[in-house]
Amino acid sequence: MYKITEIVAAELNYIELESPDGQSKAQICIHQGGRLSDFVFKNIQILADSNSTSYKDTFASSILFPFANRIKDGEYTFNNLKYKLQCNEIDKNNALHGFVYNKPFEVIDSVATQEYASLTLLYKDDGKTEGFPFKFNIELTYRLDKNGIILSIKAVNNDKSSFPFNIGWHPYFYSKNFDNSALNFKSDTKYVYDAQQIISGTTALDVEMPFQLKDVKLDTGYLLTTNEIKFSTPEYNLNISSNSKYFFLQLYTPDDQNIIAIEPMTGAADNFNNEIGLQTLQPNETYDVKWCVSIETLTLK
Repeated sequence: MYKITEIVAAELNYIELESPDGQSKAQICIHQGGRLSDFVFKNIQILADSNSTSYKDTFASSILFPFANRIKDGEYTFNNLKYKLQCNEIDKNNALHGFVYNKPFEVIDSVATQEYASLTLLYKDDGKTEGFPFKFNIELTYRLDKNGIILSIKAVNNDKSSFPFNIGWHPYFYSKNFDNSALNFKSDTKYVYDAQQIISGTTALDVEMPFQLKDVKLDTGYLLTTNEIKFSTPEYNLNISSNSKYFFLQLYTPDDQNIIAIEPMTGAADNFNNEIGLQTLQPNETYDVKWCVSIETLTLK
């Protein structure tokens, strides 16, 4: 039987999903935007460890809504009205990664069976956020099973007006040996950035697949032609797939060794302005997206 356990650590509340044999555990921090703060699968560390005190800087596994990545100068126009978001990326003067990443979520459902454990969280926004005066709900469901973990996100427009949106996820994955790790995805388009890390154009993809990660530094976005991203390491092979109509990818390698952020998104950076993959949610309308993370563990020789 799968188990669901409540944990309190460093004044934060967590919910842990655990497999019957105890070898797979997914820990969700409900006070930090409902993020997946730790994930071990069949006794292998999948997510990079993140100190909770630095979460505000790393955004590790954060849910990115109502926009993913950056909004230039925090400014955008929608339906002929101008809006100004708070710029939380001070050095580049951008609004970064939405504003639900640090909100407290509430548990509205949990299920544990012989086959899986799932947890559903809810955050209700009252429409008083500077630069985004729209009421919405966002619901997260995590499901741990024998194949890996699934993250399902449901956004609901509770306002009288439509609003623009983009959804992303910011997990950092760990590899025991980064020099022997690689990515594989299909894309014809790589985005070019200016000094503010805002999209200024596109270029053809300039790497061969599989994309070897030895000595690579990245903060780069891509428009994918399929809905799959593969990440291979000496200990495990991972596949991220989605039901999204649009599939964008941001890759980021921090200074930490053996860590990479593989960020699936439904739209490109700054798409409140450039409209690349931008979607609009009408009043009372619901949008659903699902990211399935399937994992194959490898026997080390």
